Parts: sequence; structure tokens; C-alpha cells
Amino acid sequence: MPEEELAARVADVLTVDAEEFRSRAEADAETIIQAIDDGVFDNPQAIVGLEYEFYAIESEACSLRRVPRRLLELIGFEKELGLHNAEMTTSPQPLNADGLRAQESEVKARLRTALDVTNSERMRLVSDAMWTIPPEGEDATTYLTDSVERTVANGSDDSEATGQGDGQQIRIATNMSDSGRYHAMANTDRAQSAAMEIDAPNVSLEADTVMPESLITSIQPHYQVPHAIDLPLYFNYALRIAGPLLALGVNSPFFPADCYDEGVAPEDVLADAWMEHRISVFESVLNERHTSEGKVRFPRDLGQVEEAIERIVEDDTLVPMPVETGDRFDDQFPHFRRKHGTYWRWVRPVFDGATRSAANARIEFRPIPAQPTVRDSVAFQAAFAGLLESLVRLEHPVYELDWEHAHENFYAAMQSGLDANMTWITNDGKETTDTFELYDDLLAHAEDGLTNRGLTEEEAAKYLYPLRHRVRQGLTPAQWKHDRVRRALEEGDDLETAIESMQRAYVDRQSETLLEGSFADWAGE
Repeated sequence: MPEEELAARVADVLTVDAEEFRSRAEADAETIIQAIDDGVFDNPQAIVGLEYEFYAIESEACSLRRVPRRLLELIGFEKELGLHNAEMTTSPQPLNADGLRAQESEVKARLRTALDVTNSERMRLVSDAMWTIPPEGEDATTYLTDSVERTVANGSDDSEATGQGDGQQIRIATNMSDSGRYHAMANTDRAQSAAMEIDAPNVSLEADTVMPESLITSIQPHYQVPHAIDLPLYFNYALRIAGPLLALGVNSPFFPADCYDEGVAPEDVLADAWMEHRISVFESVLNERHTSEGKVRFPRDLGQVEEAIERIVEDDTLVPMPVETGDRFDDQFPHFRRKHGTYWRWVRPVFDGATRSAANARIEFRPIPAQPTVRDSVAFQAAFAGLLESLVRLEHPVYELDWEHAHENFYAAMQSGLDANMTWITNDGKETTDTFELYDDLLAHAEDGLTNRGLTEEEAAKYLYPLRHRVRQGLTPAQWKHDRVRRALEEGDDLETAIESMQRAYVDRQSETLLEGSFADWAGE
């Protein structure tokens, strides 16, 4: 889309009255609460789904590639923040053996087709938490911060009175998708509510837009609760498993080399690296500087389902977007749905549905980065769903773990992965910080939840094997990357060469295992 046309669209977005938007969202919330009371959001059984993000690279050089919009449409993927991003969303399925099998089969079928199509363009989609090799001939810092200003003529007769007689200046990020919401964040009078910077060990990057967030990609398992009124119970359990599951999945210890502060020693980069920088990127780009609780955060426990709805309505609105309605069931609460799009929590409740019969209350689990293979991604989906099934049914005592401990576990996992010091309460009520005791209990209950939904013990064990293997080996994708960069530095490579050689090795191994193997096949390399 031409920048002038996009700027005009952003200017239209900025005309939406924030107070009226909030008022309508509040009215929508009453509609949802009434529907919950009427049982509309209840389901006969738990249902699972998955959002799966990728980035594109040039096949041979492994450098980042922008994906042509026509190509996204051809492969049936959706656009995300950056021009290099692509996202797949699976069809919801019942949580049982056939449903999980259908989830994995759908991901493989659609991804295999996408890989075939992109290969003809000398392009490849990569499943990874953070890209580290910028587009050929460009540096990452410029790619993430480049923007232009365009003037949108005022159509109002009182433009002179408003001080905008010469038109409105709209900032457009050069490498961002043509979504009015994303670009509007840099142009609203609430823009200061997002720092638009990356603040991480040895990295200090400032931008004029939220484009630096496009460094990161994730998988997001969904779990639809059987009864909407019980959502807080499942939600609070999800908070307590967030740290341990994140520790198993960490996959982004390094930034592109040119993003590091000038003069920083490679040894310091290695020593100070967090295992999941994706968490800090999302928070530091979209949160206001020096605030204790930003829009992107680990949420508090829920008491009642109405509280989940109220939190979304009361959340700070950065961009009150225009709302169009249609014939979907959830078009009965369109402003609430739109507001939910910028309700950024690492675990968040969702209320929607295309039809009254498909209406659902679900938990969207956002801590897990994109994984090395499809099987690893589905392992996390299965573990998350199995845990919510089992922990709630058995009234597992980890529910009594203080929220502060769950919060500390999460950020300890972000920094240290499986080496994090995390607190857990086992099934017998014992509090422990022992990693093996924690995961023995956690994965046993994930397996119990799956077998309770009809999977055989063999089927459940197969889904969870990639995660058990990580615990036994003490090896996560982030640690695999960290080890390779460390060895390269010890052999005399500079930081850029070490990071890029690691990234090419990651892509090479993924090309062999993405569809039919798992990260367990990479162990010992």
C-alpha cells in the first residue's frame, strides 16, 4: 500500500473519540456478562487451538526477507507486525486424541504447502523466537527503526482553529505491515504510553514506532474452558505453570549483532544473555518507561469471570480503533473485541465466537516462543491443555502457590531457562525448588490430563517426550544457541560471525527436522 494512502488510513483511525469508544466497550461488557449468565459461552468439553508465527528468510544466505502480500494470500497465512512475518491459526478442535492429531496434521499440511510455495521464491519460513540476521545489505537497527513522515491534508473547515492548517503529520514505519492499528500507535496522543525501545542487557535501541517488536515470534496455545464461569480457576492455574513451561521453551538468547551497544565485549554479551529476550522485547517496546505495571505484564489472579471482562474494559486504550460490525455473534460486542486486541498480558482471557453455538471463553497462553519443530510446538500445546485438565480436576495444591512466587518464577525462567530457581508445590503438598521434582510432577499431571481425555498412555507420552527430553538433558533451544556462540567465540570468531553461524546452523537443522523430527534430535551437537 502506498505510504500516502496508509497515512490517510492512520489519520482516520486517530479521529475516533476515546471516551465514546470506552463507553461502548463498557456496554459491550454487559452484553457478554449477560450471555455468560445465560450459558452461551459454555462448551460440552474443552477445545484447543494454536496460533503459530514465523519469519521469512532468503533460503541460502539465511538473511531476513520481506514476504510479498500476494504470497501470504496464496499460502493462506495472515500478516503480522513486520513485513517479514507470517502467522497461521489452526481450526479449534476438541481436546482428545483425534483433536490433537488434527491440530498437528493441520499445521504440517499448511506449513508443508507454504514451504513448497516459498521455496520457489528462494524464501523459507522459519520457526524461531527471534531473527538475528538482517536483510541482505541492511543492518538490523536501521530495519527496525526506519520510518518516514507523511502529511495528510485536513478535510475539516476548522483546521486553522485546530492548528493543523498545513495538514497532519503521520509517521509510518518503513518495514511494518499496512495495519492502521500498528502505525497509529506512533501517532496517537497516547504514544508516550509505549516506550518504543528495547531495554535488555547490553542492548539499548530506540525507535519512533513499535516496529522493534517485530524481532520476536511465538506460539500461542488456546484452551476453551467447558464452563465460562470457571475461567478464573483455569486462569490462575495457567499463571502457576507459566514459569515452568517458559523455562522449557526458551529460544532467544541473542539479538542481531549490530543491536548490541557499541564497545560491549563479546564475553559480556555471552555472560549477560537472558534465555528468553523475547519477553523483555515485548515489554520494553510496548510499556511506558519506568512503570511498575505496563500493558504487557504477568497478570494478577482472577476472582470472578466478571473481573476478567472488567480488566479488559478498564485497560489503558492506546488506540481507539474504528469498529465495523457484521453478522457474527461477537459483532454484538465489537468495541470490546477491538479493545481486547491491545490487552497484552502473558496469559489472557478471550471471549468471542463467530456464532452463538461457537461462542467460547478461553485462555490464550502467550509466554512460549516459536519452537525449532512442529512436534515441539504441539508438545507445548498438549502439555498446556493436559495440565489445565488435570490440575483443575484433581484440585492440585500448586493453586495455593503465592502469586508472588508464580511471578518470580516467570521472570527467573525468562533470564535463566532451566537453570532458574523456581518454586513449586507438588501433588503431595510439598514445596520444592528442585528442578527434577518440579518437572516430574508437572509432566506427570500433563500426561494425566491427556489420558483423562481419552489418549492412551503411549499417545500421551509421545506428545510430551520432547519436553521430558529437555529436562533430562538440561538442554533448551536457547542453551543450544548459547553453546554454539560460546564455542565460536572461543575459536576466535567475532560476535557477528558467531551469532550468524549459530543462526545458519539452527536453520540447517530445522530444515531437516521441522515437519518430521523434534529438537530432541539436535541433542549432543
